[in-house]
Amino acid sequence: MQAYDFNQENLLNFMNTALVMVDRQLSIVFVNQAGEALFETGSKHIYGHALADFFVAGSIDVNRLRAAIRRGEDFTENELELHFRDDRIVMADLTVTNIHFNDKPHLLFELRRIDQQSRISRENLQNAQHFAARELIRGLAHEIKNPLGGIRGAAQLLEKELPSDELREFTQMIVEQSDRLRNLVDRLLGPNALPQLKWSNLHQALEKVRSLMRMDSDHGITIVRDYDPSIPDVHIDQEMIQQAVLNIVKNSIQALTEASTPSPEIRLITRVGRQVTIQGKRHPLVAKIHILDNGPGIPHGIRDTLFYPMVSSKQNGSGLGLSIAQTLINHHGGRIDVDSRHGHTEFILYLPIERQELAHE
Repeated sequence: MQAYDFNQENLLNFMNTALVMVDRQLSIVFVNQAGEALFETGSKHIYGHALADFFVAGSIDVNRLRAAIRRGEDFTENELELHFRDDRIVMADLTVTNIHFNDKPHLLFELRRIDQQSRISRENLQNAQHFAARELIRGLAHEIKNPLGGIRGAAQLLEKELPSDELREFTQMIVEQSDRLRNLVDRLLGPNALPQLKWSNLHQALEKVRSLMRMDSDHGITIVRDYDPSIPDVHIDQEMIQQAVLNIVKNSIQALTEASTPSPEIRLITRVGRQVTIQGKRHPLVAKIHILDNGPGIPHGIRDTLFYPMVSSKQNGSGLGLSIAQTLINHHGGRIDVDSRHGHTEFILYLPIERQELAHE
């Protein structure tokens, strides 16, 4: 049987389990790529740092870890909540193992994200439901628009035969309402045009959204930006990304305003994600756009159908903004995740980062 010559570190990077090794001082000396994805930064920003530096104070039991390495004890914890300093909460199963490396004691952490598995299942279900909803709407649109065209045409013909302006007002009303219904159906169908992809700076689209929101000073909401300048140009349709972000930001503004949230704030954050799976395809690098607000959160009753057309918790809301945003991001081979609780609602837009030379091959 042929023996394969695997580089051990490369083999560890193929694993979906996050591996993190710390020394006796609980400083990180190794992470695999899944571990980098967990910390949402590269190894050069991880190695040498204390494990506790990445987590909210008190969320890591440092004394237990020191006792484990001193006594040589292993342990396992299930459904552990990891509270990161950047406000992320990750659910994971954790196994801690004592190992000797270079004749010195170390702890090896194996973290299997259980929220990731549930997210993949939720994403698959969401995609199937979104596709089914759009197919249903397409069928209904065909059945609605054909009779509407006939009604509108008949009203216009009738208008020519009517003797007085007073009677023509009724036919004009029929035409106007027919046009309104046709426009509503077109909006339900969402954007059908394919994206005009160009290599662009992602932050240009975000800055346009921020400028639009700042011009509307009536809402009194603080817009904060926190951009990662290291994100390379991405292959996107600037207008589509701008529209997707704008739709989500408008939802946040409406939620903050209706709830009269004290010190309302929306944060626009960009980061690089590593080893992210989108619609069954694994991407080494993705650009992430975080849109956070400190409002009341999304009602539990609509979370599973949040991206359906006509679903909204807002007064006078059309329920089309998020559905259109998802369609626009889907056009880019990306996805949208949502994390919501009272005081923290976060939409995360994932867009694959391609190397320009490979994209042109």
